[in-house]
Amino acid sequence: MTKAELITIEEDQPEQRIDRWLRRRCPELAQGRIEKMCRKGEIRVDGKRVKASTRVGPGQVVRVPPGISDLQPKRIRAAPQQSAPSDLVDELRSRIIFKDEDLIVLNKPAGLAVQGGTGQKVHIAAALPGLRFERADDPHLVHRLDRDTSGLLLLARTPVAAETLGRKFSTRDVTKMYFAAVAGRPNPSAGRIRYAVFKSGPRGHERMQVVPPDEVKAHSGAKHAHTDYRVVDQAGNRAAWVALWPRTGRTHQLRVHMAAIGCPIAGDGKYGSRSQVNLGDGWGAALGGGVSRKLHLHAANLSLTHPKSGAPIEFSAPLPEHMSRTWEMFGWSEDGFSEVLPNPWTVSEVP
Repeated sequence: MTKAELITIEEDQPEQRIDRWLRRRCPELAQGRIEKMCRKGEIRVDGKRVKASTRVGPGQVVRVPPGISDLQPKRIRAAPQQSAPSDLVDELRSRIIFKDEDLIVLNKPAGLAVQGGTGQKVHIAAALPGLRFERADDPHLVHRLDRDTSGLLLLARTPVAAETLGRKFSTRDVTKMYFAAVAGRPNPSAGRIRYAVFKSGPRGHERMQVVPPDEVKAHSGAKHAHTDYRVVDQAGNRAAWVALWPRTGRTHQLRVHMAAIGCPIAGDGKYGSRSQVNLGDGWGAALGGGVSRKLHLHAANLSLTHPKSGAPIEFSAPLPEHMSRTWEMFGWSEDGFSEVLPNPWTVSEVP
C-alpha cells in the first residue's frame, strides 16, 4: 500500500488556510474532499490533525494521502508575447530604480494605466511576465496609481512579500509623498484637509464629491479622507509647488481635495477644468503659457519597512519630463526632498 507523503511548505508561501494551500497545489481538489480528508485525519500538519480552516506557513510539514504530493504547485503560465508590446516591457525595465529578491520599484510614466479597463489594452499588468527576471511567476501589484499620475510603484516578487506589502498599504504603514503643481497658492501654506469624499454620477462618468467631515452620515457612501500638504515654493499667486501626504487612500483623493480648497492640480481636467486658464485667482487647472496640459501629480517618495528584513527603506523618483519643464519655467529647484521630509511643521485644519 502506498504510504502517505510529507510536503514541506515553501519559504516563499504566505501564511494561509490549509485548504487554500492545497487547492493552489491541486486545483482539481474539491473543497468537500479536502474537508473530508481533514475530518478523517488523512491531512495533518506537523503530525497533528487539522481543520480545513487551520492556518499554515513556511517550514511546516503537511502529511497528505498518496498521490497528492505528486502534483506540482500551480504556476502562472507565461503570457503570450503579444500580450504586451516589447517596447513597453523595455520601457518599464529601464524605469526600475530598485530590485531585490522580494521587491521591484519602478518610476511609472504618466499616461500609462496600472491595470486594464474598458478599451484599455496597454497597461502595466499586461507587462508583468516581462518583469519576472529569474523567478517563475509574475510579480504582484500591491497598490495602484492613477493612469495620469507618475511616480513610484511597488511590485512584490513573492507571495509572502505581496501579502506583507498589501497589509502595510491597507494599514497605512507606508508613508507616501507626492509632488504637485497647483493653480493658485493654498492658504494657509501648510494644512490638513479633512473633507470626506463620496462618488456620484452615472456609471462610467463618476466623480468624487466632497462634504465636511461632520456631514458624512448625511451622505450615503461618504468616507472620511485626510490629506496633509505643504507649499514648497510658489510663482506669485499663479501657481505653487506643493508636497502632499495622503493619510487615507480614497479614489482621486489628492485631486479632489486640492480642487476643493480652490487650488486644483495643474492639468486636472476632471476636477479643475482644463478650459479655464488660471491667472492667479485660484481656479482653473490650465496654467497656460508653456505649461503642459498633462496632470502635474507625481508619487515622489515612499518610506516603509522591508517585507522580509523589516529594515527601514526609502525610495525617491525624479519628476517626469512635463513636470520638470514646469519646474524649470517657474524656477523651482527639484532638490526639494530634503526640505519637506519629514513634515513636522504646524498645520491648520482645512476645513
